[in-house]
Amino acid sequence: MTVTQTGIDREIAQHRAAYEKAVADGAPRTHHPARDYPPYRSSVLRHPRKPLVAVRHDPEAVELASPVFGETDVTELDNDLTRRHQGEPLGERITVSGRLLDRGGRPVRGQLIEVWQANASGRYAHQRDQHPAPLDPNFTGVGRTLTGDDGGYTFTTVKPGAYPWRNHTNAWRPAHIHFSLFGSAFAQRLITQMYFPNDPLFAHDPILQSVTDDAARRRLVAGYDHDLSKPEWSLGYRWDIVLDGPAATWIEEGR
Repeated sequence: MTVTQTGIDREIAQHRAAYEKAVADGAPRTHHPARDYPPYRSSVLRHPRKPLVAVRHDPEAVELASPVFGETDVTELDNDLTRRHQGEPLGERITVSGRLLDRGGRPVRGQLIEVWQANASGRYAHQRDQHPAPLDPNFTGVGRTLTGDDGGYTFTTVKPGAYPWRNHTNAWRPAHIHFSLFGSAFAQRLITQMYFPNDPLFAHDPILQSVTDDAARRRLVAGYDHDLSKPEWSLGYRWDIVLDGPAATWIEEGR
């Protein structure tokens, strides 16, 4: 049976209504989505169905076989995705900046943040992406940086385009940037996504709408910040990432 956007929209509305009713009846608000959120069809097919396996005996032993990084591995150019090739990438240049914070609003310093994204046409520089949109030879869409003493980070990039995916007929993902936060150890890695304000695709996207709490979903959307815009260079967006607590940023796969 073909699943249409109208059908997915109906399912999203039903799950949102059920969530709001449960909250009205006294259930606690949830900031992370269910792994088996039905409108997100591909997640339903592949989400874990068994309890997570705890690392026993020596959790630090996991780190011995994991990638490592240090300050010398991150260069001054790694956070500028527009300067990784000989030519200028196509698209609207933007600056994305914010702070990595703990639940008390305190800065989390020296943390590795990596980003990856589609190009301005909505295509990833990856062999599995066969979306018939042009690749940009001057943009591969990956970058990284370390947070400063104030927990701050900054990336210069181009605004990604929307792209189709095969969750259902005529499914399109809103423009977004993937963020990976490594913490103090590789096994602590968290992944989330940042969106752009006023995107008309928000209401139709099962991944974003799987975050059924309105306030939690809004925290995934960056705000335009004119003070971050650079004259004759880029538009500015501010997006803080909160690791825990009532103002936590949604993290893929929950906790």
